[in-house]
Amino acid sequence: MQLPFPLADEPDAATAEKGRLLFAAESTFVKGVVAMDGLPPPDRMEVCFAGRSNVGKSTLINALTGTKALARASNTPGRTQEINFFTAADSHYLVDLPGYGYANAPLPVVQRWQRLLKQYLSGRQTLRRAFVLIDARHGVKKVDEEILSLLDSSAVTFQAVLTKADKVKEKERAKVLDQVRGALSKHPAAYPEIIVTSSEKGWGIPTLRAIIATLE
Repeated sequence: MQLPFPLADEPDAATAEKGRLLFAAESTFVKGVVAMDGLPPPDRMEVCFAGRSNVGKSTLINALTGTKALARASNTPGRTQEINFFTAADSHYLVDLPGYGYANAPLPVVQRWQRLLKQYLSGRQTLRRAFVLIDARHGVKKVDEEILSLLDSSAVTFQAVLTKADKVKEKERAKVLDQVRGALSKHPAAYPEIIVTSSEKGWGIPTLRAIIATLE
């Protein structure tokens, strides 16, 4: 029986190569955006990465691009309050959304970026997919449900990416995957495959590259 939300298959050789080539070119930081009028021109396909603070978003973007310090990780939850744009070759933007679920930022700051996030998600025609990062040690938390519902209401297809999978034993990972599948089943915008990654071990990186490279 086919599980709901199966794990994404590893790409075949041709698709893996397409993914490798997309990220073989040097990725560069374009700009950090704090208002809609600061967005770069919508002249290429883009994908965005969302996740609660310290889920490993910056580390994953660095692993995808093969550039250690492209996206700056912060030990202070909620430090990144801009929408950060990076290039992938000449054809894609990788968009790093602010980490959510933090308690250290003042309420007006949180409200301001939430407004910006809603405007970005609902108004960016070149956005093809959101990748929502879920910590493999914890599964989907209440704070994640807020962004999943926002993606539903913005009609943006999102795909769950489990991070830090190497930190969890296989038996525990299976339990977390069951919990994640149950949570995703309530969201109409959820793409029906899960990607399991470890930036440290390189797990799932070729798969994620290939998926991004083959989006239309």
